[in-house]
Amino acid sequence: MIEQFAKQLFTEINNKVSGLSNLDNNASTQVRAALEAGLRKLNLVTREEFDAQQAVLARTRAKLDELEQKLIELEQTSEKPQ
Repeated sequence: MIEQFAKQLFTEINNKVSGLSNLDNNASTQVRAALEAGLRKLNLVTREEFDAQQAVLARTRAKLDELEQKLIELEQTSEKPQ
């Protein structure tokens, strides 16, 4: 994934900025390595991981809402005079 992103980014840079198209293979490799190192530091997650965590969060939120409603009902029942 990082390799693909680095290639795509390098291609875009290569197409947009004059003079970069003349970079030799060594410079290209160095640019790719620098990009990969920078991207690793960003702590990125895949879309699949993000979607999975979002689903877990939605289930947790639903359970919390359910428990809050039960708590309200219990509080109301215990407050009624007998």
